[in-house]
Amino acid sequence: MTAPRVSFEFFPPQSLEASFRLWEAAQALAPLKPAFVSVTYGAGGTTRKLTHEAVQTIHTHYKLNVAAHLTCVDATRAETLEIAEAYAAAGVTEIVALRGDPPKDQGVFRPHPEGFANSCELIEALAATGKFRLRVGAYPDPHPEAGSADADVLWLKRKFEAGADSAITQFFFEAETFFRFRDACEKQGIDGAKIIPGILPIEKWAGVRRFAERCGAHVPPGIDAAFQTAIRDGREELLGKAMATELCTELMEGGVRDFHFYTLNKPHLTRDICHALGVLPEAHLEKVA
Repeated sequence: MTAPRVSFEFFPPQSLEASFRLWEAAQALAPLKPAFVSVTYGAGGTTRKLTHEAVQTIHTHYKLNVAAHLTCVDATRAETLEIAEAYAAAGVTEIVALRGDPPKDQGVFRPHPEGFANSCELIEALAATGKFRLRVGAYPDPHPEAGSADADVLWLKRKFEAGADSAITQFFFEAETFFRFRDACEKQGIDGAKIIPGILPIEKWAGVRRFAERCGAHVPPGIDAAFQTAIRDGREELLGKAMATELCTELMEGGVRDFHFYTLNKPHLTRDICHALGVLPEAHLEKVA
């Protein structure tokens, strides 16, 4: 089976120590020649400046194709488009366009009075510039604010109609979750090949479990018990690696050719999983005579 195409997500550092972790992660994963890497915003747009700096550094020093996250949170339309123009001026041609999470003290998303009301408005404005390849979010399990799974599919269709080029899913635990979502999207006229599954290698189950509850990701029966046993035996990371590799293998058998890994700026699990899938560093031949 041909090795898949991969991409990686990083988050911007908020301390000197975190900066070293990010640069080490980028350096460790760059040899795998990802199709792109993305850099997130913090909740409520709290890392906007840090995101911009990280994007520029990764683009300049690691020569990677960077997709910068851009959200609708706490900014006017003019401010948001000014950030996009700064990315374009720096040579960044990809954006992950999202509504974004509200600030923690706000509870629910409230558009800025002069800002974009939702992700579709942001996508339309960015598409109108003609300067970016646009990637968006998708939800194989129902988004916590969605009325139904059908609502998520219809909203994704609106994003593509607004100008999105591809979608990256929230993480999930079972291949069938993705296949069911992809089938529903194709029934609505969305090209399933444009939907890239998001993969979260599990290093610490407790944190992932809490995250899954917040974002509405279905946790299959038995997974808690499996991780409790693995934790007791000192094999938590090994189980996480095996689960992610098995998930990706099942997805590849179902026709998936692209994966987006949520690295959490910790590259070793993602690198090992990629190696297991046949994604290896490019060999460089040295002069021998």
